[in-house]
Amino acid sequence: MVFRESETVELKAIVAEDVKKEIIAFANCQGGKLYIRIRDDGTVSGLDDPDEAALQISNMVRDAIKPDLTMFLHYETLEAEGKKIVAVDVQQGTERPYYIAKKGLRPEGVYVRQGYSSVPATNTAIRRMIKETDGDHFEEMRSLEQNLTFEAAEKEFSDRKVQFGQAQMKTLGIMSQDGVYTNLGLLLSDQCVHTIKAAVFEGTNQNQFKDRKEFSGSLFRQLEEVYDYIDFRNQTHSTFEKFHRIDQRDYPEVAVREALLNLLVHREYAFRASAFISIFTDRIELTSIGGLVSGVTLNDVKMGISVCRNRKLADVFYRLELIEACGTGIRKIMDAYAGTGVTPQIEKSDNAFRIILPNLNVDPGWKEQEKTGEKNNESEEKVLTLMAGQGFVTRKEIEKLLGIGQTTCGRLLKRMTENGQIVQEGRGKNTHYGFPRNRNNP
Repeated sequence: MVFRESETVELKAIVAEDVKKEIIAFANCQGGKLYIRIRDDGTVSGLDDPDEAALQISNMVRDAIKPDLTMFLHYETLEAEGKKIVAVDVQQGTERPYYIAKKGLRPEGVYVRQGYSSVPATNTAIRRMIKETDGDHFEEMRSLEQNLTFEAAEKEFSDRKVQFGQAQMKTLGIMSQDGVYTNLGLLLSDQCVHTIKAAVFEGTNQNQFKDRKEFSGSLFRQLEEVYDYIDFRNQTHSTFEKFHRIDQRDYPEVAVREALLNLLVHREYAFRASAFISIFTDRIELTSIGGLVSGVTLNDVKMGISVCRNRKLADVFYRLELIEACGTGIRKIMDAYAGTGVTPQIEKSDNAFRIILPNLNVDPGWKEQEKTGEKNNESEEKVLTLMAGQGFVTRKEIEKLLGIGQTTCGRLLKRMTENGQIVQEGRGKNTHYGFPRNRNNP
């Protein structure tokens, strides 16, 4: 029998550490045979104890290679030129990529067969093998980074009195049953590579920056830090109705919270691009990477129908009581703006999803008026017409007439009062507005 190296044959003069990379390369490709005690030129040196050599290789495979590859190896003692050798038949594994445990799912730990040699796999090849083996669900795929820590996650679980040991990590899908971290584990780890970029702009466009920041680390850390960043800029404004003070924040806290959770839970993490949060004078825009899940329309989302892209991530957030059932977030956002006269907007493209939260303390109805200097607009004329028909109007009648909220109505009445168009009469519940006595009704 003539022995020659090829894409599926490797010759080894001794059992050494590099045997591992040859076995890994065969298992990651189309399989192959490894002959022990045959030199590169095909010369047979032979073994005194083939069983010991086979056991040494078996122990090496079991202890140093992940995932478990032992079931894909077959050992056989052969005779060549009157000498004993060991043939190791390596089949292609079903849990590729296989790698040296100490080096992880990186090129220095993963090998493939290239010609007559076993070489480090590229990151692209590693990702392709993971996708072929684990499927298209990003969060269930094995993470390329295995040196992970979970300080932020451990604190979050501890604060909510939920256990966070290895058993729980396997149940939640943070770790596979054989102890390999998944991409879900990467997202929740302190080494998470996906970030959120936030920026504050002067005015209503992106012409001038006031501040910008990028948030990284565990999604738990990003959630807390980004919320604080927005909350710091979510100012409280006060209006007065007689002696009653009415406080209102720029953005309902519930809406901010749910929009931020939506940004994290429904994002397409297969892309490395950052999510974006843009804070303008009149609105906040939260843009996540990844459009709607196939088969779901924008109208479906507005109706509360939701197909979660990252089911396991959503399950973790649900277990920690950060979210309720999928599909409730958008409704909560809309409910938070009910009766205010403004409505959050949702936009989508093939690769992005955006939620726009309007600033409650910026009256969109006055934007053009402030630019042109006009004092009378359509809303004022409607109020004056109603007043002419019945002699006076109340705040609630104006809110119903114009479909606006209490704060916006207060601004309108204040402006009309200061301009001398109307006067306030009565007190408390009996407060109403009429024409000045020295003015003729229209």
